[in-house]
Amino acid sequence: MADIKEIRKELRELRKEIRYHNRRYYDEDNPELSDYEYDRLMLRLKAIEKEYPELITKTSPTQMVGGKAKREAGVLVKHDVPMLSLQDVFSKAEIVEFVASLQDVLDAPEFVVEEKIDGLSMALRYEEGKLVRAITRGDGILQGEDVTENARVIGDVRESLEDKLPYFEVRGEVYMERAAFEAVNERQERLGLKPFANPRNCAAGTLRQLDSRIVEERKLSLFVFNLQAARGREFATHTEAYEFMKAQGIKVIHGYKVCRTAEEVWEAIRDIGDSRGELPYDIDGAVVKLNNLADREKLGATSKVPRWAIAYKYPPEEKETVLRSIELSVGRTGRITPTAVFDPVRLCGTKVERATLHNQDFMDELDVRIGDTIRVYKSGEIIPKVKSVVKDKRPEGTVPFRIGDKCPVCGHRAEREENTADVKCMNPNCPAQLENHILNFVSRGAMDIKGFGAAYIRELIEHGYLQDVADIYRLQEHREELIASGIIGKEKNTDKLLRAIEDSKENEPQQLLAGLGIPGIGRAAARDLMHRFTSIDKLQCAGEEELIAVPDMGEISVRNVREYFADETNQKLLCSLKELGVNMVSHEAVSAEGALSGKTFVITGTLPTLDRKEAVALIEKHGGKVTGSVSKKTDYLVAGEAAGSKLAKAQSLGTAILSEEDLLELCGEHR
Repeated sequence: MADIKEIRKELRELRKEIRYHNRRYYDEDNPELSDYEYDRLMLRLKAIEKEYPELITKTSPTQMVGGKAKREAGVLVKHDVPMLSLQDVFSKAEIVEFVASLQDVLDAPEFVVEEKIDGLSMALRYEEGKLVRAITRGDGILQGEDVTENARVIGDVRESLEDKLPYFEVRGEVYMERAAFEAVNERQERLGLKPFANPRNCAAGTLRQLDSRIVEERKLSLFVFNLQAARGREFATHTEAYEFMKAQGIKVIHGYKVCRTAEEVWEAIRDIGDSRGELPYDIDGAVVKLNNLADREKLGATSKVPRWAIAYKYPPEEKETVLRSIELSVGRTGRITPTAVFDPVRLCGTKVERATLHNQDFMDELDVRIGDTIRVYKSGEIIPKVKSVVKDKRPEGTVPFRIGDKCPVCGHRAEREENTADVKCMNPNCPAQLENHILNFVSRGAMDIKGFGAAYIRELIEHGYLQDVADIYRLQEHREELIASGIIGKEKNTDKLLRAIEDSKENEPQQLLAGLGIPGIGRAAARDLMHRFTSIDKLQCAGEEELIAVPDMGEISVRNVREYFADETNQKLLCSLKELGVNMVSHEAVSAEGALSGKTFVITGTLPTLDRKEAVALIEKHGGKVTGSVSKKTDYLVAGEAAGSKLAKAQSLGTAILSEEDLLELCGEHR
């Protein structure tokens, strides 16, 4: 007999894990698991609770519905009719059992089989034929979120009905067709924003937007799949309600079938499964529900699911194919990703011939080799993935695949990042990383070229104006072309950006150094290096011992600096920048005799006249160093209004406390 302590422990862990994934799916619209993987967890939980019913709790995921209603999405509205979830089943035997159980208690029941759309549930309430409220599922029992204004801009939502019943409430599924989803993600990428993982996430996140213009722009769709409540007219069956809805112009679920036997139900489920690849939207199963509405009332529901309906979940479709090659690509951050290229197969109705292999660890775990027969499936019916290798079909002479230590794009050194599975190209000038490299160069922490956003950078790269950061300073040569093309905007906007670029030439060299993208050399390290060497030329000639003597410079950072300046491509880039007039020498080269030389400062609170940037510049100008936190090494804390915890810590350590006036006096710049 199993140890009850171990059973309780497994239950606790399962419930905790399922609750976490419920939050990711329902509340955050960002699931980490495929439906299939989630269903495996839930099935295990149900199996244990079935064997040990005394261990079932009211807060178990098997006893609760959906997620939480979120106030930021809109006003919370009480449900008139609960929006319950459905019991999931995974086999023909379970379908047969469900049909038989209802046939035992009902007189010749009819069943309706229809697609289970992968989206977000929403109820629509009509009064006297007018739409008055749209509500999300929320917690499924008590309340959901008011999304009426967003619902009104969804093309499939009817604002008014021809038959003006006193009250009419229906439930539907908000979803996104694949074409609309692809259009949204293309726009996200153009704007430099994170793409959505799948249409369901995008639809759910969009419906909860506070700006209905975004909802309208993203072209959501809706299928209605249930009558929730009606006053002023009686309906005997689900299909009768559907016919009434269709007459009102309401878009109901596609391709439903009425069945009378378990075999007919199973055949309808199989037909939907066979057609899912041809649909313009994603489905994650088929729903089987009683047709007779009075019989539904008779059977009722548990606290979580109705007894008169179930959802059949299709297993992930798998096929065998032969791996022909592994391609390496370099992303915008330098990450090298391997992709499997295999003989084409059809999965869920679409042709698939490529799938990501993620990283070296993933390939090692699979022991995947070119020439292997592999099993491929679609995760969540969307993303092709490699599941396993059929090793008894492995041909002779295959060898393990290694990403290697050279970038496949530029040929420079590639390294595995510490504590990760990622191999990255270490060349900041790699063409594959150009967009990110330029974004870093123009950012506030580097050359601070205001108004030079990601959209402009992408357009300028695509039109051939930018091939490295030096080309930024050649844009002035193309002023007339840029104005004519409108890439940056009209004359006023173009000139504004070109002036900002020209002004950046006078920046301190530490800003230039931070913008070069040398691994490990950010704003703070660049500042320390320029304090020590005062010019890019001097830094370029610095030896290892000189570099290691700079505060906070470790061996890896030293190696990265030396390798960067030793590279011929980088040397040419720096020569170009110098010829184009970019400043390489510190305007405020600090002598060892500076008034604040060797002193470490921390700034906290709001100063009377200096902002933080000005205070930092003042301290550094006179040889001091500014850090972010108070420690025993801190010489002075410059404290303004609302100084907070840093002041308390400085006082406890006996650190000298300065006002802005004290600082100015210490620098000899008293005002």
